[in-house]
Amino acid sequence: MFGFLKKEPSPITAPAAGKCIRIEEVPDAVFSQKMMGDGFAVIPSGDTIAAPVTGEIVMIAETKHAFGMKTKSGIELLVHIGLDTVELNGEGFTVLAKPGSRVKAGEPVIRFDKAFMEGKGLNMSTMVVFTGGYDREMEICQYGQDVALGEILLPE
Repeated sequence: MFGFLKKEPSPITAPAAGKCIRIEEVPDAVFSQKMMGDGFAVIPSGDTIAAPVTGEIVMIAETKHAFGMKTKSGIELLVHIGLDTVELNGEGFTVLAKPGSRVKAGEPVIRFDKAFMEGKGLNMSTMVVFTGGYDREMEICQYGQDVALGEILLPE
């Protein structure tokens, strides 16, 4: 009867097609030691990074290498594309969504030039870090496996 009171499910999905790894495996201490929060990573096989949740884009870094999101249920997360990519000052990235817009899980947010990044020798591991509102274990059964962009990794 009161369907509008139902909590909208917010599954966490893969932000990219590629190999899903534990955040502890990311070769950067800020992420692997969970200094920014717990999460997971995907080593992308393609060039598209999508929203891992349905929610609002609250921030896109000026350097286009990261974006922040918030869900209706209060989960806050950061998607960080690659290691040392901030130093590119946006070169090689194309933003496909705007801050303040609502997106669905699996909807493309940023695309990167794969050949350009490979030419620079950059590690493009893409981290999803929970910065607030998510305090459960990262019980992802796809660790070490290839995942599809938008594949559900953590149901809610």
